[in-house]
Amino acid sequence: MYKVSSQQKQYHTYTLSDNINNSHIEVVPERGGIITSWQINGKEVFYLDTERFTHSNLSVRGGNPILFPLCGNLPNETYNIDGKEYKIKQHGFARELPWTATNSNDEGKASLTVELDSNDQTKLVYPFDFHLAFTYELRGNTLEIHQTYQNLSPIPMPFSAGFHPYFLCGDKNQLIVDIPATNYEDNRTKENFAFDGKFNFDQDEIDAVFGNLLRRSTSVVDRDRQLKIEIDYDDFYTYLVFWTVKGKEFYCLEPWSATRNSLNTKEYLTVLEPNVTHKAVMKITANFF
Repeated sequence: MYKVSSQQKQYHTYTLSDNINNSHIEVVPERGGIITSWQINGKEVFYLDTERFTHSNLSVRGGNPILFPLCGNLPNETYNIDGKEYKIKQHGFARELPWTATNSNDEGKASLTVELDSNDQTKLVYPFDFHLAFTYELRGNTLEIHQTYQNLSPIPMPFSAGFHPYFLCGDKNQLIVDIPATNYEDNRTKENFAFDGKFNFDQDEIDAVFGNLLRRSTSVVDRDRQLKIEIDYDDFYTYLVFWTVKGKEFYCLEPWSATRNSLNTKEYLTVLEPNVTHKAVMKITANFF
């Protein structure tokens, strides 16, 4: 019923399969531990810019990138730790570095764990020792991502984390967006707007940041593709971001543990004491109808 296999493509790729439900995902550890594809009955759930993906010097646009140790960007890409300035790029480095595939399991689910450790490169921009372990679990039409964040430093470690899933879509005017918040901030203008479930998709870009979440789930129904996406997340996640670009066949619905610039503002920032571990879970369910 469940199977975990791997093969060498441009990158070593792992496939997690639920053969009864004809559902499978592909994971590429060396490109940021990313899920690049999720197919159900031959229909793709995720968008992927396949041409961009072939260039290892470019960030991946598609799949489900991992955000760590920050979500979004910082003013001048700069933050301060104990009086010393550090520069770090938007969304951090976890989505760009090679992860290591470790444990896999095909009993009762198809699962794969990918892990990332701090190194000399990461400490130039983020002066902490850490260990991350993410386990992808596939059962039918549901993907669960169990995350472990561990501080191996002798000092407290601040961070935020999240995901940036790109969902393949058709006519965006056929999207029904259910986000559990009554207003959002436009990240481009920093203006606040009331939210009634509708966006103007004639804009060149939508970059809407939702806080004060009223429940632990969100969803989008794509009437064009006849696909409903539901995302469930635990209390670690405090923000949702809806992002899309005109003319591109994707929208992103992103759970974040904190919003932009939290390394400076400290708002909703997670701070782990030495040798402490934090665990979180996020679940995506995809149903074609």
